[in-house]
Amino acid sequence: MAKAWQRPFVNVFRHCRVGEWRRCSREGDVAAVTDKSLRCAVYRIRDAPSAGGYIQLPGTSMQSLGLTGHYLYVLFRPLPGKHFIIQLDVATKDGQVVRMSFSNLFKEFKSTATWLQFPLICGAGAATKGGTRVGASDARWTCLQLDLRNILLVYVNRRYGHLKSVKLCASLLVKSLYTSDLCFDPTLTVAEAQRARLRVTPVPREMAFPVPEDESWYDHYVHIRFPSDSSEASPGPVQESRSPPEADFLGRVPRLLPHPGASSSAAQDGAPSAGPIAPCQAPSVPRPLPEVSLFCEPSEVPTGSEPSAPAHARHKHAAGNGDDVSAPKPTVEPAVRGDVAVHKPFGGKQSKQEVALAKHPFQKRSFLPDPILRLKGVVGFGGHSTKWALWTKDGSAVVYPCHAVVVVLRTDTREQRCLLGHTDKVSALALDGDNVLLASAQARPSSMLRLWDFGTGACLSLFRSPAHTLCSLSFSRGGALLCGVGKDRQGRTVVVAWGTAQVGRGGEPVLLAKTHTGVDIQAFEVAFFDETRMASCGQGSVRLWRLRGGQLRSCPVDLGEHRVLELTDLAFGPAHDGHMLYVCGRSGHILEIDHQHMAVRHARRLLPVWTPGSPVSQKQTFGSGPGISISSLSTSQATCAVGSEDGYLRLWPLDFSSVLLEAEHEGPVTWVRVSPDGLRVLSATSLGHLGFLDVPSREYRVLVRSHTAPVLALATECSHGQLATVSQDHTVRVWDLATLQQLHDLRSPEEAPCTVAFHPTRPALFCGFSSGAVRSFSLESAEVLAAHRCHQGPVTGLAASPDGSLLFSSCSSGTLAQYHCAATQCRVLRVAANVVCRDAHPTPNALVLSGDSHLLAFVGPSKYVVTVMNAASLEELPAVHSGACPSLALSRDARFLLTAADRAIKLWDYPTQACPGCQVYIGHSEPVRAVAFAPDQQRLLSVGDAIFLWDILGPLERSPPGSAGDSPGAPPTCEASPDARQLEDVVSGAHGLPRQQVPKPSQASPLQLGVCAGLLRDDDGAFSWSDEEGPSEESHIPEGLRQGSSLPVLVKEASGAGDGVWGSPGDPRGLSMHPHPHGWPSAQGTRKAQVCPSARPDCYKHFVARYKTSSLPKSASVSRGSAERLLLKAVMGYNGNGRANVVWKPDTGFFAYTSGCLVVVEDLHSGAQQHWLGHPEEISTLALSHDAQVLASASGCGSTASCCQIRIWNVPGGSCRQLISYHSTAVQALAFSPDDELLVTLGDYGDRTLALWSMATCELLSATCLPEPVHGVAFNPWDAGELACVGQCAVTLWLLRGPNASLQGRREPLPEELGAGELTSLCYGAAPLLYCGSNAGQVCVWDTSASRCFLAWEADDGEIGVLLCSGTRLVSGSNTRRLRLWAVGAVPELRCKDSRARSSSVFMERELTLDGAVVSAVFHDTMDMGVVGTTAGTLWYVSWVEGSSTRLISGHRSKVNEVVFSPSASHWATCSDDGSVRVWSLASMELLIQFQVLNQSCLCLAWSPASCARPEQQQVAAGYSDGTLRVFSISRIAMELKMHPHRAALTAIAYSADGQTILSGDKDGLVAVSRPRTGMTFRVLSDHRGALISTVQSRSKEHGDFGAQWGDLWLAASSDQRISVWAANWPQGHCELVDWLSSPSPTLMEGPSQPPSSLVAFCPWDGSLLVCAGLGVRPEVVFYSLHQKQVVERIPLPFFAVSLSLSPGARLVAVGFAGGGAGVGDPRPSACLDAAPCHLPTERVLRLVDCESGTMQDFAGHDDLVQLCRFAPSARLLFSAAHSEILVWEVAGPWAAGGASGSGPLLG
Repeated sequence: MAKAWQRPFVNVFRHCRVGEWRRCSREGDVAAVTDKSLRCAVYRIRDAPSAGGYIQLPGTSMQSLGLTGHYLYVLFRPLPGKHFIIQLDVATKDGQVVRMSFSNLFKEFKSTATWLQFPLICGAGAATKGGTRVGASDARWTCLQLDLRNILLVYVNRRYGHLKSVKLCASLLVKSLYTSDLCFDPTLTVAEAQRARLRVTPVPREMAFPVPEDESWYDHYVHIRFPSDSSEASPGPVQESRSPPEADFLGRVPRLLPHPGASSSAAQDGAPSAGPIAPCQAPSVPRPLPEVSLFCEPSEVPTGSEPSAPAHARHKHAAGNGDDVSAPKPTVEPAVRGDVAVHKPFGGKQSKQEVALAKHPFQKRSFLPDPILRLKGVVGFGGHSTKWALWTKDGSAVVYPCHAVVVVLRTDTREQRCLLGHTDKVSALALDGDNVLLASAQARPSSMLRLWDFGTGACLSLFRSPAHTLCSLSFSRGGALLCGVGKDRQGRTVVVAWGTAQVGRGGEPVLLAKTHTGVDIQAFEVAFFDETRMASCGQGSVRLWRLRGGQLRSCPVDLGEHRVLELTDLAFGPAHDGHMLYVCGRSGHILEIDHQHMAVRHARRLLPVWTPGSPVSQKQTFGSGPGISISSLSTSQATCAVGSEDGYLRLWPLDFSSVLLEAEHEGPVTWVRVSPDGLRVLSATSLGHLGFLDVPSREYRVLVRSHTAPVLALATECSHGQLATVSQDHTVRVWDLATLQQLHDLRSPEEAPCTVAFHPTRPALFCGFSSGAVRSFSLESAEVLAAHRCHQGPVTGLAASPDGSLLFSSCSSGTLAQYHCAATQCRVLRVAANVVCRDAHPTPNALVLSGDSHLLAFVGPSKYVVTVMNAASLEELPAVHSGACPSLALSRDARFLLTAADRAIKLWDYPTQACPGCQVYIGHSEPVRAVAFAPDQQRLLSVGDAIFLWDILGPLERSPPGSAGDSPGAPPTCEASPDARQLEDVVSGAHGLPRQQVPKPSQASPLQLGVCAGLLRDDDGAFSWSDEEGPSEESHIPEGLRQGSSLPVLVKEASGAGDGVWGSPGDPRGLSMHPHPHGWPSAQGTRKAQVCPSARPDCYKHFVARYKTSSLPKSASVSRGSAERLLLKAVMGYNGNGRANVVWKPDTGFFAYTSGCLVVVEDLHSGAQQHWLGHPEEISTLALSHDAQVLASASGCGSTASCCQIRIWNVPGGSCRQLISYHSTAVQALAFSPDDELLVTLGDYGDRTLALWSMATCELLSATCLPEPVHGVAFNPWDAGELACVGQCAVTLWLLRGPNASLQGRREPLPEELGAGELTSLCYGAAPLLYCGSNAGQVCVWDTSASRCFLAWEADDGEIGVLLCSGTRLVSGSNTRRLRLWAVGAVPELRCKDSRARSSSVFMERELTLDGAVVSAVFHDTMDMGVVGTTAGTLWYVSWVEGSSTRLISGHRSKVNEVVFSPSASHWATCSDDGSVRVWSLASMELLIQFQVLNQSCLCLAWSPASCARPEQQQVAAGYSDGTLRVFSISRIAMELKMHPHRAALTAIAYSADGQTILSGDKDGLVAVSRPRTGMTFRVLSDHRGALISTVQSRSKEHGDFGAQWGDLWLAASSDQRISVWAANWPQGHCELVDWLSSPSPTLMEGPSQPPSSLVAFCPWDGSLLVCAGLGVRPEVVFYSLHQKQVVERIPLPFFAVSLSLSPGARLVAVGFAGGGAGVGDPRPSACLDAAPCHLPTERVLRLVDCESGTMQDFAGHDDLVQLCRFAPSARLLFSAAHSEILVWEVAGPWAAGGASGSGPLLG
């Protein structure tokens, strides 16, 4: 409400009373004048900037405007030929003040962390005075609109708080200033907007400029909006355009402001320009708006709650047609800058109208499902107090609070239902007699009350109590009255009554009465027999209350001698007892009060009786003496239950003659309640125990046990599903995760336990204590197994290795201890002092071991450093600078990251994500101390005030941890504005949400089919497919079904159609295939004579191999070592260019896909990969036999072969059984017959042949030439003698005749009513149905027995490339990225003429939208689940039951340009021509993060070093083809900085040794030196000008001085074979040349005219050496000594190198080659090293050179030249890339640990 006065806008001049000059100040020549054009008073400032004339609002710097509007509107006119300055001081959310200055005096943009300087150009032109740009001579009145929130977010990465002050300086006229949360259009008035029906926000009347009639606003005024949505940032003054009047409304499209995470630029990447700010222009031609994506964190910014959402985002005007398209209101959490935004899994779909307008509504991206977590159970009771446990009406459940959660627990099944919403501990509960309403109050703040629908758990009302705190609630029996007792802010007792009769019927609770009283009230209850009567008790008082006439009145009961008692609880008795009131006290008294006569009827007292010598009480009676304190009582029809502080629950008859039952508890009983039937008594203790006494069976059952203090740490055990927790109550408890019941309770009264860990393989528990002791406990015998005291301070960390061999502990004094724990008695191995961070608090994340038990990580020796050690030897690896972070946990498959955030938990769909994109869950009332995933990975745990168990509703773990095949689990992605060229994305408009309704097929009029006598003509209007897909999307959850685009059409068979004989010679459509002799080469020659060249069909279904310039390896070096040094470990990515290149057999678990020329077989259970090598070229398609014993794979025809390879693999053994070949260009499709005896192969459009093979002998049976390209082939599953093909406008049905498998075919054209086009996909359904998909999006159904098409419907907007059918369900996939599930159970009946079935029985059940065109799909027979491949290089697991798609495999779709590694060697990153930067886990090889910038290629990449001054901010710097440099934060998953240091493309980038400087080189040979902290480029080196910079590398100078005095050493290499080495001190700005290397002039070389780029690197095993390749005439690797200034070693190479990497752990060099490229058929030996003009062919091998032994080995596996190779920092892994394919090799040898999962072929 404090900001309500600022809406809708604030006139700042009026607010500050400009003119009175009391709240503002002025200096110099400032006067009020009348402006003729505006016809109103304005203020003129006429001094020069140096003279100091200004208006300042408010008057002094100590004051603040405090205006929170996101937009500032300045209405001003610069004086002609003069300079002006507008200066703003803006406060951020964190209290920082940032000064913004706008002036035409500035020439360029400048910035610091607290100051921004923007050049501002006004007017239609610009004049020049003295060489300085000044305002135009015809300067006009200008509306300057500043988006303060976006300016702060983009340029200084801070959140906008409020406008502090404004200062208007120098020469200008100003009308006023305004602030608002609305985005006004100054060119429109309210009347004009209403008349034109524009859904925009017109400017208020007092802000409007007058416009003469019949003239355009732009003819008189200027509108400047900043940040602008202009698609091109002009570097100089922008000349204003004058638009014609007719373009003023319909010609002008409302522009979109740049937002964090979105850009409105369609031509560039859309970053806000730092150049001069120019006026907005009125476009004369309507243009479609580019897509804009805004994301928010749903928990922090609720949808629709952001008052400052721009008006243009809430309403969009459709340009040119007058149609209105409304979009949901965006909500933004400002955490991402510039043109990069964070992806969350989301769903969404555009309407057709939006697609037509090329509009994209703002959508909130969130998890699917949302919420993804559901609180399953809570371990704990109480919190504010251990009271308030209630029975339900039927006695089957108990309602109680657990801190901030209200829990409903069924006593028979132990199932919990949790009611979430309170933000603090629940202090009181009440349940009405009918169990309709539940009331709960929280302690703070100001006692918020919630009314719940008890049946559904929905919160019906949330309201604040007049009392500051509430301690008691009570409902009337009917639930119409609710009473509460509490304290006000002065500590006085308050009694409040609400009417709740209308709650649940749309009404709200009504405050009926409130009264203050001076008496103490401990208990208050509304009489169940009269809702107007109440009773209360407290210190020395019992009062009877009555609600009458809207007032609460009370009358005290005369207690006589008992008026000094401290009374604690009360209860009304049954009716037969006259509703006697029973009151108990701490003295042991129980008073029976007649409420009608206001008198005490009886007074009894509970006294202890001890037998001499007995420490425990025996029998209790009433009498005199010290009594037993009674805390609670409850009555039933015949009994009274009493709970006392001696720990006993006693059940008495109402006359209290003798104890009927008693139950002893471990602690004082604080609460008792008898069930409505009187058969159970509920009791609670101060120790947090809750249970009940079953009266008939006399058994006591514990319902809940809990810690009595905050929980500090937890540990989980996998084999038995157990949980261990440590608490401040000095206990360690072990729980069963399945039942949430306590199994063990270990108490330590003297020493406080701090940390806990399970032994991975034995039933043992390790615990660290505050005394420094570490003890091992046996969970079987409950005894201490071992105790060690290696620490001097409290134990802060405890972790056991996964293999159970080692245990590690750390303490607050910095000591790290290592134990051998494989045996029962563990022993100390090593103790290292001053290693771990000192004074650290105990945390479950203090020590972490890798999954293979090889690495140990911990925080230390300072709190800003993470150290990684060898777990066995404790040898330190490079440290990682990090920062303090809350407790976190990562799921095994790295799908989810769980973090603790104060009293909430956050679940991220991606590890280390710290920017908006998470889901936040409340429930804890105290800070969350620890979080963890349960061993089954289906639940997660959070502990703090209590133990919370959450169910994960999203996709479960896909494969076991640590496997190479683990899926990334929908990593968050960062993207820029979408590419305007991405037609497919714009047309589809799909984002994963199914349509709300399904298409309903309807019976159409019968169609008469004519007999087509010849081939149908080609379709000229076929859909054109683009390979450019949209940005990556995550798994989608449907919210409904969608309306189809059109209705199915029933097609009636024409008379005589299909009566022809198969293969009839007279039928022009007849085709015949005759048996072919086994000597099939002659048939091949026949085929070649028949086939004529054909153009590629206009459909994406057809396979086209990626163009490659490299050739197959023709030679190999001779290895002088027998052992292979490289073993192929993993293949990253899936080939989205293939077609039908995924196979999966759910019954056997066999799963395979292709990547380049490799077949990757992955075990979905273990995640292990096998790699089947042998294909020389890219594999186009796969086929799996029905028994899953044989796999067929086909690859294209390379430059060295005349035919394509088809390999037949033995699945169980993984060996190639046979190699066959026949097709000349590429194989389009493969298919096995139903009995697996035959294999049919289909050539592509250039081959146009169909071949039939025998699987018994692998011989060719028949082959035929096809008259036109065919896109797909399939065998009839019901008849092995029938198969079908689809192509241009027709279906061809083939029959096998005779023992020699002679094929006869008949071509059936499409009905004319369906139009001409390509049939692109097919599948068989229930006999005799054949489903076919077309490139127009239609699905037509054929009756193969009658050769007729009888049903068709439009199933998609684009080409259908995949069709699968099983039973009554059909799956279709298209190039619009849609995957749809259809119910086709009624189709068999529709083919019958007299069937009663309706076409409306065919409908769409589900729909998902993926990240690219669907090219492959395989589903289970039930069609409930399957795997789908897309052109984006992604494999998705699809579950129709859950309606979700989960990413399994993903990779780059374009050339990979760089691979870099984090200093900790835990992550690696890649960049590609597709504009993406991806971060991967090195342990699991899973994709974690993706930053996407469209329209640009990312050419180089660098990871910030460990010595960076901000270790908590791991950063990756990326260089792009437009000359921009972006710095991404790994921990925050956001873009930190965007710079433009180069005019040309960046080709190399590196961090300085201290991480404070970035060196970047471009293709023009310039090297720029920039500081990422300030974003400024402070030096440019042009020594390599004219040649592309190929390498930039930097390191600290540790090996000699090399003749220089500075500490940093860096080098640069260029494509003209020049290398420079420099020494620098960047903080002081010093840099000097150390050495210069160059090769002979290229004109003097006898080699190729274009020499390869120089590759150079500092030698990791000798820092005084440079290792160079391409430095000279010959192809060789050269070792150059910086000390000796000469070459000390040469290693000859067969070809020039295109990639080079040196192992940091051994003297190994990896090389990727490039040949001359011109002589593929050159007869010269490929290993020739002669310098003569010998153009050697390019090789596709990776060479490993051992510099120590001189051995060389070549390894094949790529299908293109190896353009990149990089050793990992551990030296155990080698990464190589060819185009988009990345292979991970394991380096074998004494320096590498562990085995390998596979092996690549060794050449030579």
